[in-house]
Amino acid sequence: MADPLPSGLLEACVVVGPSNDQIKEVYESFLQENGSPLPLLDPEVLQVHAPPFVTKGSVNEPGVGNFSRTQRRFSFIKKKNDRHLALAGKAKEETTEDVSVPKDLDLVALPQLCFPGGLQVSQKQQEEQFHFLVFTDVFGNQSHGVVLQYYKPVQERMLKHNGHQRLSKLPRLYSAYGICIISKHPYYNALKDCLSSLLGRLKTCQNTDMEQEVKEFSAKLALVPTPPPGQLHVMFTLRPVTIVLPSKEDKNHPVIDLDLHLPFLCFGSRELLQIISSILTEQRMVFFSSDWAKLTLIAECFMLYIRPLRWQHPLVPTLSRQMLDFVMAPTPFLMGCHLSHYDEVAMETGDLILINIDEGKVVSSDYHDVDLPEAPQTAAECFKRRRKGLQLHYDLEVLHQGICRDVNELRMQRRRWQNKLNGDIQNITLELIVNMFRDVADHLNYEHRVFNTDEFLKTREPGDQPFYKTVLETHIFHSFLKDRLNGKFDTFTRMEQSTRTEDQKWKASLDFYRRRTVKEMALKNGRPDTGLNKRLGTSLPNLGEETNPSVLRHMSPTKIFPEMPLTTSAKPVKMFKLIDFPPPLSYPHVCHYFGDLVLQLNKAISATPPHDSNLLARYHYLRGLVNMLNSKRLDALSDFQNLYKTDMEIFPEELVRVLVDSLQTEEKAQAERRSELRWLISKVKNNDKSKRVESDGRVKKFELPKSPMQLEEFVKCTQESGIVRDVGAIQRLFEALAVGEPKQIDPEMFRVFYTFWKETEAEAQDLFLPDEVMERLDSRERVYKLSSSVNTSYGVGKIAVTQKRLFLVTTGRPGYVEITKFRDIEEVKISAAPFLLLRIPSLKIKNRLKKEIFEANLKSECELWNLMVKEMWAGRIMADNHKDPQYVQQALTNVLLMDAVVSCLQIQKPILAASKLAYYERLRHEAPMIIPKPTAETLKHKINPSQNMRSLQSVDVLLYTPGQLTFSADLDGNPKLWCALSCGKVVVFDAVSWSLLQNCIDLGDSQLNCMMGLDQEHLWIGSQDSVIYIINTRSMLCHKQLTEHRGEVTDFALEKLSHRPSHAQVYSCSADGTVIVWDVPSLRVKRRVHLTCDRLQSIQVHDTVWCCARDCVMELRQNGCLLRKISLLEDVKTKASAFSRITLHMERKQIWTSFTDSAELYIFESSDPTKPPKRVTLPDCCGVTCMIRVKDQVWIGCSSGVTGLSKVVGKIFVLDSESLAVEKELEAHEDCVRTLFSAEDRYVLSGSARLDGKIAIWRVD
Repeated sequence: MADPLPSGLLEACVVVGPSNDQIKEVYESFLQENGSPLPLLDPEVLQVHAPPFVTKGSVNEPGVGNFSRTQRRFSFIKKKNDRHLALAGKAKEETTEDVSVPKDLDLVALPQLCFPGGLQVSQKQQEEQFHFLVFTDVFGNQSHGVVLQYYKPVQERMLKHNGHQRLSKLPRLYSAYGICIISKHPYYNALKDCLSSLLGRLKTCQNTDMEQEVKEFSAKLALVPTPPPGQLHVMFTLRPVTIVLPSKEDKNHPVIDLDLHLPFLCFGSRELLQIISSILTEQRMVFFSSDWAKLTLIAECFMLYIRPLRWQHPLVPTLSRQMLDFVMAPTPFLMGCHLSHYDEVAMETGDLILINIDEGKVVSSDYHDVDLPEAPQTAAECFKRRRKGLQLHYDLEVLHQGICRDVNELRMQRRRWQNKLNGDIQNITLELIVNMFRDVADHLNYEHRVFNTDEFLKTREPGDQPFYKTVLETHIFHSFLKDRLNGKFDTFTRMEQSTRTEDQKWKASLDFYRRRTVKEMALKNGRPDTGLNKRLGTSLPNLGEETNPSVLRHMSPTKIFPEMPLTTSAKPVKMFKLIDFPPPLSYPHVCHYFGDLVLQLNKAISATPPHDSNLLARYHYLRGLVNMLNSKRLDALSDFQNLYKTDMEIFPEELVRVLVDSLQTEEKAQAERRSELRWLISKVKNNDKSKRVESDGRVKKFELPKSPMQLEEFVKCTQESGIVRDVGAIQRLFEALAVGEPKQIDPEMFRVFYTFWKETEAEAQDLFLPDEVMERLDSRERVYKLSSSVNTSYGVGKIAVTQKRLFLVTTGRPGYVEITKFRDIEEVKISAAPFLLLRIPSLKIKNRLKKEIFEANLKSECELWNLMVKEMWAGRIMADNHKDPQYVQQALTNVLLMDAVVSCLQIQKPILAASKLAYYERLRHEAPMIIPKPTAETLKHKINPSQNMRSLQSVDVLLYTPGQLTFSADLDGNPKLWCALSCGKVVVFDAVSWSLLQNCIDLGDSQLNCMMGLDQEHLWIGSQDSVIYIINTRSMLCHKQLTEHRGEVTDFALEKLSHRPSHAQVYSCSADGTVIVWDVPSLRVKRRVHLTCDRLQSIQVHDTVWCCARDCVMELRQNGCLLRKISLLEDVKTKASAFSRITLHMERKQIWTSFTDSAELYIFESSDPTKPPKRVTLPDCCGVTCMIRVKDQVWIGCSSGVTGLSKVVGKIFVLDSESLAVEKELEAHEDCVRTLFSAEDRYVLSGSARLDGKIAIWRVD
């Protein structure tokens, strides 16, 4: 059975108060015992009003949605006879009817929560009061309530019934009543405003009219649609109050309609941090206040402070006096009760965190041995500094302004100030959470979903460890880890990435095995800001070093990033004002009201410019909700389907699923006749049937093995431990450690190896280098290995290894002596140095730039150091030859593994085992790589986009987007490299530092075929699944989808109609021969053409439209009419089976064509393609895979036959377009070249297939 469709703002409105019998009894007692105190009464449910208030079948039955005092199976039984007449003794036959009540509404506990301090009867009129409630069901779903308590005099007819004739002389009593509005959305301020407007009418209406007044009020709220996520708010009027429903920031973020600075007014910084720490460590907490209204609002503020982390335990911020035993619960909870119960709770229950809101104090109920949790010091200090900059008092903010006479304008002004302050507080508390948990990702293994708790704790400061030890065991933290492992791109991820330093970005892309950089050493040791720091700040390695700043740096000026302020300017907000409410209990009037709302939204959509797709999406979403409230399900589905073209980020998946399930038979038949609805319904059903099989969601802690491991188990265990990720290195490690037969690793052996590895990392963290040494090193260098003190030809000292060099730290007076950079080594060998009658093994290193040879008497360590230095030397040669710094990192991995193997193996010659790890040294001797001069001169850099993947991926598509000249706080102005991988994911690199900006934009499992940068904010990606995905380059999320193609999308072409970016149209083609022309601003289909061909695979626009299929090349007019067609020539068919690519060079009137399985190129004349083409044969080529024009050159990527010892499979040929001569033959990759892209005609980027999986950057002459 389908779930019920959600209603509007209102879930239910409940009236609570004393029964007439109770009032009668109290009044009679009061008259008999004049002056005696009035007792507290037990409140009861008097009325319940819940939607739907009118239905199509209830035109003549306006009583739908009424009340009773008995809950039975989520319905109420309402007595038809008049309640007051019954009390007067006029008995009538009773009939009953079932009236729907929300199934999640607990009407048993609600009266107590509406009167948590008890229901009072008073001799004087009392002021009305508000307080707030939160209801949580067993699944964790929340509803929110706002309660109005007001007093009204006891009914006169009751007194007359008691026989008193002179009513005016009798004493009067006033009884309290409560009205509770319940909503699925936390609109605390808005619902309070709604009740305030109702209060005025209740004071003036007769008692007999109160029920009808409340019912009409409730029915009006049920007509209010809630705003969609984003910057569109909904406004409506309940006279005399204008009420605003703010939207939530995004669909994963809650609505914020309360004053987030309230806790800042109640508590100092230390107490705020203690409360946040108590929540994060899942303590048992009780809030106290003498004002019931404070309890829920303060608790809700703290729930928002810890976002995106989520409290997952009981949350009952308001406990009635009958519910105090709840605080005896043994599990973590957050509860609240009146201050008068403070001593009782503190005395009866131990191990509680008691939070006194009125006095701003936080204490423990155990006065002796329990310490309050303290936040990590560095994060706490930052929070305290940020808090000082907040302006928390509105009156101080508006002292300079004049008085506003319009009450609603005054309220709007106050709301704008509050929204800005709320945004500042959210940023400050989010920064606190980010600072606490920024380093968590460094200890996660994404492939095996493992978090290394012990290693994370070792990196924490000693004073912070009690906090982290507790937090790591909580449900909150476990859920947070699952979100990180699932790649959730939430507010934490956005802030963490946007506040990374350049060093942190660089560090994220390489493995460093917990070694500190020289810069980090200086900061840890508290070095002053001296020449050392200046040296560290100016040390920028060039492309030959590991860090490799961009070869494209000069394309945009060097940008100095200012310190990022956390205060953000308020985003522009659009208000949608609802029309005046109709008579809410009349079905025809309600239908007419919804129709007028749709017309109003139609006008708003028509008035919105097409390029403002964000606002259009909100209007479509809101119109969908209105249509859904009006039971027009197909129109609602159509509106939600429009979100694919306007903003997919707010698409309500669950709501649409429920809507589809609720369709009637006739509606389903109508939907089948509408192609866009048929596609949407099919997608919803397919998602239900074949939702991706997610992992079990558990986050495992790393544990050492308990039984012998074969190779497969060893690979998994080593990856989980965080020692190394590379499968090839782990396999070589297995061969080194697996001594004897059978080939397996004993658990004790692994434990010894793991312990040594981690102890070495810990020692490296505490490594101290003198200032004289650090001044000579680059800021990003790290010391990976330090020898014992040895005698050398440069003096006595310790030999240190970094990723760049060997140097000697001299003893006595500490000093620095450089031995050699690895790239400068000419020879490394072991010799025997004479000592008395002995000959001691020594290591000799010859530097090609120095005459003298360095010699070190390393004794028993000599063979190990010989292996390590040679491996680093070989890795450095490979890195320089291939312009790929990862070779150095991999060589470092091998060196560290050698060191660990030699130290833990208890065999006679462990060096033989360690030699199995000398991969690059062995490769250098077995298959020396000779890089041809053209390749060496043209190749500038290589990067690995699969560095965080489980295995290498094919690079299917590349796109370079240029940078911005101006700095923007919300837009990174650096150029970017977008890379589509064969797993259906896109990774993004900063094209200045080559650091990884976005690890993974997941677009499904289908192959991605093409990419096009439309402007600075949008990126189009065509997929094998026939969908065009549009990426927002700021949020790096897919926010639009175009679904008109029915075959896999293979290529794009952009045609600019003027110099303005919005005046453009895009051509997309799919393999089934369909060409669609898109209007860019509106994303509407302008034209659709179907071509008869064999797999349409590329399209280009140059006055006319050129399409390349496997069997032909076609030229089309703009309207789609075929002009000319070039088919495979007869003599070509014997050599090649299909065209692969075309490239237009219209300045030379050339059409370059290539073939999938031939080395020949055919160049046709564009003016007369019937003429015999010019032919070029590429040497050592099996087929062309990609081809682009760069200036007057044509770059061609292909696959070639492997000859001899060469591992090169992918080649790039550079041809001159005039002479058709091959200017360069570049040995590019170890697998075929899959894609080429030109970066502003300065550089060419090439991507290779899976066996190589790398991106190469080439210089253009």
